[in-house]
Amino acid sequence: MASTVLKHLLFFVVVAFAISWIAQASDPDILTDFIVPENSNAINGSFFTFTGMRGVLQSSAPPNFKVTKVGMAEFPALNGQSVGFAVLQFPAGGVNPPHTHPRSAEHLFVVEGSLLVGFVDTANKLYTQTLQLGDMFVFPKGLVHFQYNADAQEPATAISAFGSANAGTVSVPLSVFTTGIDDGILAMSFKTDVATIQQIKAGLAG
Repeated sequence: MASTVLKHLLFFVVVAFAISWIAQASDPDILTDFIVPENSNAINGSFFTFTGMRGVLQSSAPPNFKVTKVGMAEFPALNGQSVGFAVLQFPAGGVNPPHTHPRSAEHLFVVEGSLLVGFVDTANKLYTQTLQLGDMFVFPKGLVHFQYNADAQEPATAISAFGSANAGTVSVPLSVFTTGIDDGILAMSFKTDVATIQQIKAGLAG
């Protein structure tokens, strides 16, 4: 009898721990309407307004891929609201290299041009789609994905929404080749030689 009770108690402890861990894997719920930054006495409409995007969509296409983020760091009022945005600007032939967002899915909306997009699931299956003006695409949370403007003449722009005020971005090329992982380990992992790894690192550093 005691053994059965102990097993049930252990089961509930494990379930409670799992639920707690899952809940903490994304933005936590808050117990107030919004979070006021420390040392802030007067809160008015300006606190809930972000003006950093003014002119972004009217500017000319950048020479290289450019992302303008609006997360908790840029817009403190987002703290606790589980939402973030970004404007992605692609010159002709521009690419947003493979990357992940560990704390949120990404909902992308094409507002100019077209984009080839894709992601890889945990079974290493690639899903791709060519998006036109007005199309939307969702990249599941934590999965490696990319966006590419295949048009050699025209720029492209997209707006991304995130279910986190701090979705995080992990660039696959940068995290693998610019963080000090030993060249020999990378050469073995990618089934190539050290010279090739060093060439890739030199290209990313340029």
